Parts: sequence; C-alpha cells; structure tokens
Amino acid sequence: MAQLSIPEKLSILADAAKYDASCASSGAIKRDSRGGKGIGSTDGGMGICHAYAPDGRCISLLKILLTNSCVYDCHYCINRASSNVRRARFTAREVADLTLSFYRRNYIEGLFLSSGIIRSPDYTMEQIVEVARILREEHDFRGYIHLKTIPDADPALVQAAGLHADRISINVELPTSAGLAKFAPEKDAGQIDRAMSGMKAAIEDGQDARRRYRHAPRFAPSGQSTQMIVGADDATDSQIVARAGTLYDRHALRRVYYSAFSPIPDASAILPLQRPPLMREHRLYQSDWLIRFYGYSPLEVAQAADEKGMLPLDIDPKLAFALRQRGLFPVDINRAPREMLLRVPGLGTRAVDRILSTRRWRRLRIEDVARLTSSIAKVRPFISAQGWQPVAMGDRADLSAWVKPKVRQLELFGG
Repeated sequence: MAQLSIPEKLSILADAAKYDASCASSGAIKRDSRGGKGIGSTDGGMGICHAYAPDGRCISLLKILLTNSCVYDCHYCINRASSNVRRARFTAREVADLTLSFYRRNYIEGLFLSSGIIRSPDYTMEQIVEVARILREEHDFRGYIHLKTIPDADPALVQAAGLHADRISINVELPTSAGLAKFAPEKDAGQIDRAMSGMKAAIEDGQDARRRYRHAPRFAPSGQSTQMIVGADDATDSQIVARAGTLYDRHALRRVYYSAFSPIPDASAILPLQRPPLMREHRLYQSDWLIRFYGYSPLEVAQAADEKGMLPLDIDPKLAFALRQRGLFPVDINRAPREMLLRVPGLGTRAVDRILSTRRWRRLRIEDVARLTSSIAKVRPFISAQGWQPVAMGDRADLSAWVKPKVRQLELFGG
C-alpha cells in the first residue's frame, strides 16, 4: 500500500464510511468535563456527520473507517476484497490524534469508528478497541464514542469495546439468513445473533453493577444498534419489519437503521442494477417509529403492506394500516383507549396525550380536536366526536384518494 498523508487517508476513509447509516448518538449520557478534567463532552469538514440526542442537541461526530481494506468479499460492499477501490489505513494512534485535533477545533463532539477486516476479526477488533482506549485512558476523553464491532471477534474483545464506548453496533447486514448466505457467505447469521445476545447480557450486567456499586464502570450506556441493507436482496418490507421486531424483542436494541442499497462500481452480477426508491427506506423508518413509539406490533405494520409484502410508497404506513383495517374505524375520540387513538392517522403521541388529558373534564367536539392536533383534515375521516360522525368507511370507494396527502409528505405521523 502506497504511503499516504493523513489528509489523503481521511478523504478516502471518511468517504468509505458514508455507507454506514447508524452513526446516531441518541441516548448518550452527558460526560461532564467541567472542573478542568478531561477532554470533550457530548453536550454540545470531512468525515463529520450530525446526530441528534433525545433532547434535540445536534452532536457532530468524526465518522471514519480504520481501514477500507477487507479480507471478506461481500457482494454488496464497496470495500470488499475484490473491489477496485483506492485503499487506505489509519493506525490506532492516528485516529485518536485526529479525533482530539478535530475536537480542539470545535468541529466534533465524538467519534464513530468502523473498519474493514484486516488480517483477522480479532486483530481488527484489537485495533478498534485500542483507539477507544487511547482516547479514554491516555487523554481522558469525555466525548461520545460509537464503535462498530465485529461479531466474529473474540467475545472478550467485544466486551472490552463496551467498557470504552457509549454505543456498540453489531450489524445484521441483510434482513434474512438466506440473503446473508447468498451475498455475504463468509458471515454467519448465527454468530451475529450470538454476539448481539452477548452484548445485551453484558449491558444488563453493567446496569445491574451500577445499581449496586456507584463507581462500577459504565458499559455501553447508550446500548447497541444494528443496520440492515434494503434492496440488495429480495426481502420484502414485511420480512424486514418482522426481522426488526425480533431484534428489538430479543436483543433490546436502541435502534435498527436502514440503508438503501446503492449500486457500486464493478458490481457483482447477482446484485440489482438499480437502487431501491429512497422513499422505501423512509417508509421503513416510519414503520420502525410505529413499533418503537406507537405500540404497533410487527404484524400490524405488515398489515399495511400489499399482497407482495411491500409498503405503499405514496402514503405512510400508519395511513395504509388504517385504510386496510377499516373495520377498526371510526374511533370514538371520547372513549377509545390510548392504543387505539395512536392508530388514528394524523394523531401523534403529543396530540393523543392532550386529548386524554382534556377529555377527563369534558366531551370533545370535532372543533376541540382541531385545536389539539396539527392536521384535522387527516384525522377527521377516522374519528367520531360529540356531534360528529364521519362517512362510513365502507361507503367510500375513493377513500384512499380522499385522505391521501395533497402535497409531498415529509412529516412522520402528525402532531
């Protein structure tokens, strides 16, 4: 490998990291650096990505790969062994120095680090952990660190990563075991699942230790996440949603990220020639939101899909579910439990909380609901209220066109 300067390496390895969607810092603890001790804080160019904490803080992260060289030859990966791309590699010390340099210039507040596999999974994992160790132990770095771990590595190394990182990612790569066997035959779906189970157990043990002993070390306090590539194989949206639901239940994940497959240079003949619509990725994120915050089961989300198992692209999955389950509507705004109100298109969690609070004191009319929501036109066909009864759902053949948004839809599900 030709000798490259640090800026050249940064250009190559920051660009190579753009395919990983899971660089969010939601759930990050605040590591306070006041009092003159430590460098960096989660309170708060090239390779910089922006993530958002639960309280709305924008957190800038240095997002890079340790190296884009890899001994694996996954068909969908731009950095696969047979890919004709320019290669580069950082040392652990170079990544740590870059992180500190970017922080001192106020460019970033943390690091997101992933890597191709060099020599072996264990060797690569050792290098990733070494970066975090240098930052935490030698420089007392208090900023956010997100490490992408390697499921084939020794579990002890993955455990070591959790002692230094705020969040750990273990990617399942593709939604189905059949897809993984076809497009990434060197990766083992069972091993990935076991690694995620081990990480869940370690996080729970760390939380228990913190409850018992105040000075016990934190272990991946922001939890673990994963990523699935969408559109590289023939997995349907229903299969993807079902897989995400299983991962949430089995491994207590903080997030499942979706990354639309993007055609790569010198692509394998078994890959699709075109990327899936970006709206498909957006609809999957909306379905993920329904599962995490609206109490939908994966089966309910799958009921929003068509006979081929695909979510509609022209309307969001919450509206699609309501149109396919017309027998559940209209919902009585004055009597329905919270879980049914959350299934009304146009009602978000805040609007539902306002409705529940207000109806304790009076019966709501449609005008009252309009004041408590941001889109009464979207809500009206699916609710009944004092003095208001909508047209029967089964009486309108054109109901889908009637409630479909007239402008390009960017919001999730309303206020």
